[in-house]
Amino acid sequence: MRAIRSTVRELGQLLRRDDGAATAEYAITIMAAVGFAGLLVAILRSGEVQGILTDLVHRALTVAG
Repeated sequence: MRAIRSTVRELGQLLRRDDGAATAEYAITIMAAVGFAGLLVAILRSGEVQGILTDLVHRALTVAG
């Protein structure tokens, strides 16, 4: 019975270890950021969005006279 308790205790200790958890969290965060950046680039490359941004900048730099 002691051997079973000892084995269960050791197994519980192994399951509670979180070595590498922070690294995995960083990797997931970086992958999400890269995915978002890719989506943003795809949106900004579309002709319609470029036209809107160009018009916005042109209107902001034009001096009303």
